[in-house]
Amino acid sequence: MSILNLGILAHVDAGKTSLTERLLHTAGIIDHLGSVDDGSTQTDTLELERRRGITIKSAVVSFPLLGRTVNLIDTPGHPDFIAEVERVLGVLDGAVLVISAVEGVQAQTRVLARTLHRLRIPTLIFVNKVDRSGARNTCLLDEIAARISPSLVPMSTVDDLGTRNAKVHDQVDMLRLADHDDEVLTAFVEDRPPPPLRVRDRIHPVYFGSAITGAGIDHLARGITRLLPPASGTPGEPVSAEAFKVERGPAGEKLAYLRMFGGTLRVRDTAGPDRITGIEVFTNGTAQNRAAITAGEIGRVRGLGSVRIGDTFGVRQTPSDQAGFAPPSLETAVLAARRGERGALHAALAELAEQDPLINLRQDDERQEIFVSLYGEVQKEVLEATLATEYGLAVTFRETTTLCVERVLGTGAAVEFNKVDPNPFLATVGLRVAPGPPGAGVTFDLAVEPGSMPPAFFTAVEQTVRETLRQGLCGWPVPDCAVVMTHSGYSARQSHAHAVFDKSMSSTAGDFRNVTPLVLMEALQRAGTEVLEPVHTFRVEVPGDAIPTLLPVLASVRAIPLSTGSAGGAWGGEEAAVVAGEIPAARVHELQRRLPALTRGEGVLESAFARYEPVRGAPPKRARIGPDPLDRKEYLLRVLRRAGAREANG
Repeated sequence: MSILNLGILAHVDAGKTSLTERLLHTAGIIDHLGSVDDGSTQTDTLELERRRGITIKSAVVSFPLLGRTVNLIDTPGHPDFIAEVERVLGVLDGAVLVISAVEGVQAQTRVLARTLHRLRIPTLIFVNKVDRSGARNTCLLDEIAARISPSLVPMSTVDDLGTRNAKVHDQVDMLRLADHDDEVLTAFVEDRPPPPLRVRDRIHPVYFGSAITGAGIDHLARGITRLLPPASGTPGEPVSAEAFKVERGPAGEKLAYLRMFGGTLRVRDTAGPDRITGIEVFTNGTAQNRAAITAGEIGRVRGLGSVRIGDTFGVRQTPSDQAGFAPPSLETAVLAARRGERGALHAALAELAEQDPLINLRQDDERQEIFVSLYGEVQKEVLEATLATEYGLAVTFRETTTLCVERVLGTGAAVEFNKVDPNPFLATVGLRVAPGPPGAGVTFDLAVEPGSMPPAFFTAVEQTVRETLRQGLCGWPVPDCAVVMTHSGYSARQSHAHAVFDKSMSSTAGDFRNVTPLVLMEALQRAGTEVLEPVHTFRVEVPGDAIPTLLPVLASVRAIPLSTGSAGGAWGGEEAAVVAGEIPAARVHELQRRLPALTRGEGVLESAFARYEPVRGAPPKRARIGPDPLDRKEYLLRVLRRAGAREANG
């Protein structure tokens, strides 16, 4: 039986989880439909998900459907959990994009659709909630064509739209589908089933239905099995797998969710530095213990203690494209509400960071604060509830701030020589820094002979460079920087006559770790940096008569309108208008808060990260964590004191 790894994606509350329940019921996996409102759904397994009625973590469930095994992945719809969606997209064979027949195309719908197009993931569109009052058909298709893709092929029609009696009928416009694909045209002429959907044309078959009443679900099921391509790969080829989710089991052990692209992994096989101790493969609505996991399957694997989300095993058949969602643009400090729980809080956050690496833990030992990165305020609420329910920790948060970055402006170089004042460390390190291409990250290269000193010393320098660049001249990360090591030198291992190693006469990796921040920050000062803030594109849809009131508010939040026009609809007889432009990420929440009062509650705002732009005026600074290499005297006092304490305890 062929396998299809299917993702269900949508804006929050469009009905993804309800659709999952309905498909499981149709396949006979569950006898009774769960309810999001009652917290009884199959895939929302976290207590917090059941209580809030939204999906926070992606959940996997497997079931047979019309001769095919479907591994269905129900993903979050709230934009604060976009990182969870990002990790799933790389393991999908196809997707169903759910759109509410009442609310239509919403902000998150467009973000997801753009990414599905870029990653060339075959996608069906399911228009849900046709039984709800206010459900739309023809005008909604026009909206989808304008906002997502003009290549739509309606596969069904609806009678009694907007009522509990809504019924869905097959009415496939095969000629319209054939207009987009010659193979479909040939199959139509020869009276054969159409071939799998060809993603290069961005064709979206559109199905109507209701996950609550079950109307149209059979039509969608046929589309899933006939139009979406099955997983490729064979059990006998070289191993190719990716970890897209990591969680902790009841005993605290790591559980890695793997998608197998090719080959076979068995219990007791090595995967990276670890050995597999157990495998559960998703099938027939549960995860079943197996001796092996093969191509196309998704499973939960034990024993991979060092695994991280995004790790690959073997060779990927097709290089994984980055999903391209925005990095988190907010940061907040998490504080333990009770004395003595700071250590437990750090351990809990470190464990949560395994499940969501974009949390980006940052610890300030002096101020006894731990910082995390966020996408939005709802994510902060969920983090607070998770720490309370799963770890018994009460926490408070400082005010959320915007995460800026620093960009290197020019080229700068510096060097500290071994045994030459004022360098107290037995190490020679010279570094040159220059701007890196946007998105390139930090690169580290050698302009010295690799054999000029032990490899461990080069490793110490590179690791310290990357760590130090997490705090630039103003305290913000420096994400795109080319660093070249221009000088190297060390004192060879020396011993006294009785053959005891003399640490005071011989270089250690610690010497290189300690001197590198001084050299790097001096080079960075000579190169110069500028602080950049995240900027979002925005699109706000409002009643036409609200435009005169809206424009001054946009100016007050530093938003720049770039275009205005008609939205092609109306509210209360007033033609709807659209304003699109750019806004600093720091002001998006304020605009969202003020919009309802300006538009009688009818305004709709969508925004998405676009790029980083130089901050206007005085650049903001972020308090530094740890010894400050920009203050040489203070840095040396702290580092040497710390080194002395280590020796005393060693």
